[in-house]
Amino acid sequence: MPKTDPYAALRYGEFRMFLLLRFAFVFARTMQFIVIEWEVYNLTKDPFSLGIIGLMEVIPAVSLALFAGHIVDQKEKKGLLLKCLLGFSVISIGLFLLTWPTVTDGLSTKFTLYAIYFLIFIGGIVRAFLGPVNFSLFGLIVPKKIYPNAATWNSSVWQLASVLGPALAGFSIHWIGVHWSMLLIFGFVIIALLCLTAISKKPILNPKIGEPVFKSLKEGIHFVFRKKVIFGAIALDMVAVLFGGAVALLPVFAQDILKVGAQGFGILRAAPAVGAVIIMFTSAYYPLNKRAGMKLLLAVFGFGLSIILFGISEYFWLSVFALFLSGVTDGVSMVIRQTILQLKTPDHMRGRVSSVNSIFVGSSNELGAFESGLTARLMGTVPAVVFGGSMTLLTVLGMGGIFPSFRKLDLQKDVEAHEREGEET
Repeated sequence: MPKTDPYAALRYGEFRMFLLLRFAFVFARTMQFIVIEWEVYNLTKDPFSLGIIGLMEVIPAVSLALFAGHIVDQKEKKGLLLKCLLGFSVISIGLFLLTWPTVTDGLSTKFTLYAIYFLIFIGGIVRAFLGPVNFSLFGLIVPKKIYPNAATWNSSVWQLASVLGPALAGFSIHWIGVHWSMLLIFGFVIIALLCLTAISKKPILNPKIGEPVFKSLKEGIHFVFRKKVIFGAIALDMVAVLFGGAVALLPVFAQDILKVGAQGFGILRAAPAVGAVIIMFTSAYYPLNKRAGMKLLLAVFGFGLSIILFGISEYFWLSVFALFLSGVTDGVSMVIRQTILQLKTPDHMRGRVSSVNSIFVGSSNELGAFESGLTARLMGTVPAVVFGGSMTLLTVLGMGGIFPSFRKLDLQKDVEAHEREGEET
């Protein structure tokens, strides 16, 4: 197999099924989030309510993340993923019922809204386990020598689903309404469950089965903070996503500022992921391993600039272009970050490291949504977006100055070392 083979990871059958499963689930999850955002804003006409959606998911996701990582490292991964998918399917059915006029006609708007928030809260519990179990299962399906290539395809599929899910959400709201869009989402969850049946159970590689939970959690946290490369990548992305979360306010831009309706909303929501998919598929052919630290800093800086451009734009297609650029830069960031985590994390620590990552990065999406909703109420929608982009720029400048070693980070040697290990075995 050539070292530069861009399809190396795809030659493993279980990895292909894992990608299909990931696509179907991420498609369903992102589509559901967009449909619910639209419905909640229709019910309240308050940008702050969009921030509450993020807050309801992030509270349980953050609170349980470390414990979820411990459990994932102690248990068989396929069974845990099955439970997560079943939990999400129950939530989808609940949201389907709460958007059905036959059911909601007899309910007050406040009750319906609180019931939606409750189901999102339950989804946050599921979310706490999803990140660690996916990250751990990924590491057991493909050999280490092709982790960088597999990480690129994994991130690309995630972004591709993030393109099509929000885009279809916008169009399906227009075509078939919120209620039937929720049923469509449930169908994609079923596809993910079917794909999981094609993946075999994997061995538990943790040598410390039965280790006390708090000792296990302490070890995971210490590992992340000792590994400056991992900590730097996580911290940089966390702050950028936290303050650059303009997408949480897209329903406001689509309905009240740009006035483009549900179809325009779908285009706006899909634009970042289109840019990310393009850069990710490109990186399969042209890896980003050399001078990875500097590339990551420049990518996040470009992300901040694109968010500011989006905030000040008064033209629909300029706004779409700005969001597209944010996706390109975010795609570079995601590929490099995932490669760092896969290469630098030992197998028995994957659940806990991923849980720490989900606290700092994954949950910052929801905290960013809350921050955007709050600042939009305090400052106004456009100033809130410009403020977030500006804080992202300051974060990059601060990180580059405080951690000069991060600017010099190069992953090429790590990649070559794993390739040599693969050849020897």
